[in-house]
Amino acid sequence: MESAEIRRRWLRFFEERGHTVVPSASLVADDPTLLLVNAGMVPFKPYFLGEVKPSYTRATSVQKCVRTLDIEEVGKTTRHGSFFQMCGNFSFGDYFKEGAIKFAWELLTTPVADGGYGLEKEKLWITVYQDDDEAEQIWREVIGVPSERIQRLGMKDNFWSMGVPGPCGPCSEIYYDRGPAYGEEGGPAANDERYMEIWNLVFMQYERGHGDGKDGFEIVGDLPSKNIDTGLGLERLAAILQGVDNLFEIDTTRSILDRAAELTGHTYGADHKSDVSLRVVADHIRTAVMLISDGVTPGNEGRGYVLRRILRRAIRNMRLLGATDPVARELTDITIKAMGPQYAELLEERKRIETVAAAEEASFLQTLRTGTVILDTAVTEAKQAGSAVLSGEKAFQLHDTYGFPIDLTLEMADEQGLQVDEAGFRRLMKEQRDRAKADAKAKKMGHADVSAYREVADKSGASVFTGYTHIEGEATVVGLVVDGVPAPAATEGDEVEIVLDRTPFYAEGGGQLADQGRIRLDSGAVVEIRDVQQPVPGVIVHSGAVLFGEVVLGASAYASIDVDRRRAIARAHSATHLTHQALRDALGPTAAQAGSENAPGRFRFDFGSPAAVPGSVLTDVEQKINEVLTRELEVTAEVMTMDQARKAGAIAMFGEKYGDSVRVVTIGDFSKELCGGTHVGNTAQLGLVKLLGESSIGSGVRRVEALVGVDAYKFLAREHTVVSQLTELVKGRPEELPEKISGMLAKLKDAEKEIERFRAEKVLAAAAGLAAEAEDVRGVALVAARVADGTGADELRKLVLDVRGRLGSRPAVVAAFTVANDRPLTVIATNEDARSRGVKAGELVRTAAKTLGGGGGGKDDVAQGGGTNPAAVDEAIAAVRALVAERAS
Repeated sequence: MESAEIRRRWLRFFEERGHTVVPSASLVADDPTLLLVNAGMVPFKPYFLGEVKPSYTRATSVQKCVRTLDIEEVGKTTRHGSFFQMCGNFSFGDYFKEGAIKFAWELLTTPVADGGYGLEKEKLWITVYQDDDEAEQIWREVIGVPSERIQRLGMKDNFWSMGVPGPCGPCSEIYYDRGPAYGEEGGPAANDERYMEIWNLVFMQYERGHGDGKDGFEIVGDLPSKNIDTGLGLERLAAILQGVDNLFEIDTTRSILDRAAELTGHTYGADHKSDVSLRVVADHIRTAVMLISDGVTPGNEGRGYVLRRILRRAIRNMRLLGATDPVARELTDITIKAMGPQYAELLEERKRIETVAAAEEASFLQTLRTGTVILDTAVTEAKQAGSAVLSGEKAFQLHDTYGFPIDLTLEMADEQGLQVDEAGFRRLMKEQRDRAKADAKAKKMGHADVSAYREVADKSGASVFTGYTHIEGEATVVGLVVDGVPAPAATEGDEVEIVLDRTPFYAEGGGQLADQGRIRLDSGAVVEIRDVQQPVPGVIVHSGAVLFGEVVLGASAYASIDVDRRRAIARAHSATHLTHQALRDALGPTAAQAGSENAPGRFRFDFGSPAAVPGSVLTDVEQKINEVLTRELEVTAEVMTMDQARKAGAIAMFGEKYGDSVRVVTIGDFSKELCGGTHVGNTAQLGLVKLLGESSIGSGVRRVEALVGVDAYKFLAREHTVVSQLTELVKGRPEELPEKISGMLAKLKDAEKEIERFRAEKVLAAAAGLAAEAEDVRGVALVAARVADGTGADELRKLVLDVRGRLGSRPAVVAAFTVANDRPLTVIATNEDARSRGVKAGELVRTAAKTLGGGGGGKDDVAQGGGTNPAAVDEAIAAVRALVAERAS
């Protein structure tokens, strides 16, 4: 049974039994404690935490998930994978243990011809929590599973929580017996390799307190309503139904693996080492494609770093397998073909996905070249120092700074006869990982920070946003928070957070900055609002200061926004939509939005592009935007279902979370996007849009910055003034400025070259005199002198080499010193005869540079250094003379 069919049967089974089918959320988690969605229940987390009330009591989904905690184990075991799909069914106060158990057994054991998965009942084993008599009884008496195939396990195995205070409960897991070929019998408690877990049923019935680990917390009570959260690993079930050994051989990964093998000339199954690499490639490329599809781009932080690391591990393993040409496009293409039947958006975004992956591959191949040079230098230095070990610090630097994989460092060092201090490397990696875990734990504790807002939501419901049609209005204070704690009142000077039952204030979101303004109470109190956020879905929090009077919970209020600020932001937001569409028209669908910020009179827009946008294209885009403004197109907003929006051709932002109903903003016949922000009513209200330029903000991501309306006019007015001043200076017309200024710069450059030539000639003219003044130091001809201050590094180097050539075949050392820009500089050269006597330029430079208060290095024949203490030049010359005498003796 193909993976796509497993997915279809799952959703159909539960939909027929009253469950609402919820599409997979983006892998980009809408959760500050998570980088990526790592479990099927993550999108339902607000419901389980009580932050939001679900609109249904039963739900089902097949959720995309990514986990990278054990990424080094991928390919080595049959169970570790970075991307997986979690099939889930959920109950919010509806059915509980018996219902969940019955559904699971029915779907797993119903014959394939009747819509089930057709698993043999006698091969299914059950585990329950050690104290869960109810679940054990249901399995035994209601379902009919023999007691010898039901095992009880402790909290570490069969008790679930989110890791923070909140809902928790016992689990019951279903395992499939793969037979004696996979190990001895004895059930899951004895052998989890033979007995593969396929479905976990979580019975949320308790509330947990603080504590660490899987069992280091106390149960503080029962939940008001009991919930169900289950998860079946689609890839694991596919391995069973397709009769393959592991998740790398199922239909959606085997085709990738086979293509990787074909590209590298390997045969899967012939060699364990190459099999591991092929599995890594198949797993990681699939993960990368899914991440890029959801809008993640390679970077050095957060999700971008996860993607970069995964892609680079795949590319590196292809190189280890023998690939010499770029492979990203071919591997992403086969991955899209494999996963497309389940995720149609992959087919639509094929070009963008391939472009991002190929750009990262090209960048990494350059990194490999750079890292190889740095590694070779480190190996040489270690050998020169008489060491047979490359330090852990150097290996960590190569890994952390240059993205150079440790196993490649180990392999290449071994080829050159060196070991690597792997223990030191692992220690540094552990320290880095521990810091990351500590940060993640600190973020998790953020759940406590929003408890005050959840309390407001529970008591008063969601805030009503009236800002699409109103700029002011009456309201009631339903929530008041001072210093993070709910308070009954606040007085003059207090910093407060206010929740109103209805508000015209826009909370920051979707790239649009928050409104500002004032809230006036009937008592005469006034609150200056500086920021507006939505920490809990539906709760709009106004942050500011009480200017005078007293704010009391339950008081009547009148909220009014800063209208000029709102209108300026609205102009910027509408201009962003126009820019997005104009860029897509110019560059194609790969120019998808990757972020934005809409502020008063200005905006920035991030989009996908593998290379810089030519200036001519940017000019065309700007012209097109301003032409649209003159067409006076109407800007409208309409609420519709997500399916209706897609059919209407509306553009959605990658990684953004959307509900069942979405708001679509349409600008005439030019643009149609999903958007919750505020906009102008007509494009003519924008006045003018001026693109200031574009730049790179990461691999495959560009940023355009622009001004709108009066701000754009002021910028152009300043530019006009500058142009007028320049035309007067050069005595020409504006259109002649580029040519005239270019001519001036060319003349200036020629003059600088002439000056440089005279300076070089003057410096070199001293060569003969310096050579004639060479002193004999234990049989070595030494020239150590300070030349004219201001001499550049290139001239100094040429002088030193010239003098060395004039000293003939006798052992010779030339050390020239100068001071340029208040910093001392030295270049030292030795000839072959001097080096044969142990006098090396690199060592001499390090000694001189240390005396000068700096550093330096180079090869044995020529080296360069510098420092910070110009007064120490004479002392440095003396140090060089002493070292030459010591080495030549």
